[in-house]
Amino acid sequence: MGHREDLLEGAKRCLLAKGFVRTTARDIVKESGTNLASIGYHYGSKDALLAEAYLSLVGDLSDAFEGEAADGIEAEPGSIERFREVWSNIIGTMRGPGSMWRLSMEIVAMGDQLPAVRDHLAAQQRDAERALVSLFMGVPQEDVPDETLDTLGRFYTTLMTGLIAQWNFDPERAPDAGALTEGLCQVIEATTRK
Repeated sequence: MGHREDLLEGAKRCLLAKGFVRTTARDIVKESGTNLASIGYHYGSKDALLAEAYLSLVGDLSDAFEGEAADGIEAEPGSIERFREVWSNIIGTMRGPGSMWRLSMEIVAMGDQLPAVRDHLAAQQRDAERALVSLFMGVPQEDVPDETLDTLGRFYTTLMTGLIAQWNFDPERAPDAGALTEGLCQVIEATTRK
């Protein structure tokens, strides 16, 4: 690996161990075996490197969103069953101790103190919405229209953010995929009554 990759891997380890606010440039250099000048040269700033490291950690988890089945998600695209299956897979990534999703809550809570990280991640939000819509609806990401991102994409990211918050704050009471799906069914039923 070159310095760029070493820095990214070192920053990922630092984020998981210390979070955004407590990770220093010197921590990253020590963990990666590189030097301080490498951060600026390859990433522009420590905050830009940390944002890239966070996105890489999320990317590492995205395969888990599709589950263990050989062909990925088995339920019909757009179905209630697929909703349950995908959320079950996503929630599975939140259950472990030291889940990297706590980093998301740190950005929400401390975003004004980490403006470069927040801005970098906000710029990537559209891609996250596109990936979620693709996953739930079973269509290629490039076929998801922008209008769908403005509605369904934001709906899924809002659910994701809420789940992350609940699983970090009170994992004993956080909903599983079954409860989340039942809640959606109750909303649908209530809106279709005459």
